[in-house]
Amino acid sequence: MNGLLFNDWSTLPFVVLALVISFTIHEFAHAYTAYKFGDPTAYQLGRVSLNPMVHLDLLGSIMMLLAGIGWAKPVPVNRGYFKNPRVMTIVVTAAGPLSNLVLAFLSLLLYALIQHFGWMDTLSKGSILAINVFFSKMVIINLSLLLFNLIPIPPLDGYRIVQELLPLQLNVRLQRFEQWAFIIMLLLLYIRPLRQITLDPYFSLINNIYQSMLIPISWILG
Repeated sequence: MNGLLFNDWSTLPFVVLALVISFTIHEFAHAYTAYKFGDPTAYQLGRVSLNPMVHLDLLGSIMMLLAGIGWAKPVPVNRGYFKNPRVMTIVVTAAGPLSNLVLAFLSLLLYALIQHFGWMDTLSKGSILAINVFFSKMVIINLSLLLFNLIPIPPLDGYRIVQELLPLQLNVRLQRFEQWAFIIMLLLLYIRPLRQITLDPYFSLINNIYQSMLIPISWILG
């Protein structure tokens, strides 16, 4: 069985490790930002934590492995605690995807530093391969989470951001269609013609961003 994020079983442990780190940091970023803005909800539920067990969703993790698209347990946010509910909700929501962007960049930077200073020169071929696979998966997974979560379909972060930017009347109208969002996502995933015109270009975009991120880092490190 080959998943979208791993080519064979030998790479699966590195994919799982990258997923655990990426999902955990994403949800922690939501919870921590909300807590700092005055909402104790996530803190009281133990979500302001770097413990993966409080954030990971089993089905969402499996879907990420098999389909390249998945999710963790959503962080509960009570915008009523915020001094400026609209602006602070946008910041809290955006904190998750932004954390994935930071992780992708840091992974690339650390890998570039390792290459630049020759820290892998004395390692075995197996160890070098493991490091290459891990950092590659960290970048791909975090870019996937970044771009996927910014799609304006509920319950994704992109939709929540759009909600806060729209006029209240239009926002209320949109909420009527939220119940169909999961069905729409399943159709996009498993009906091939729909996937070819929606998600396939999305994965192509991820690869293009990945390649473009390599250029400035290589230039900076010479």
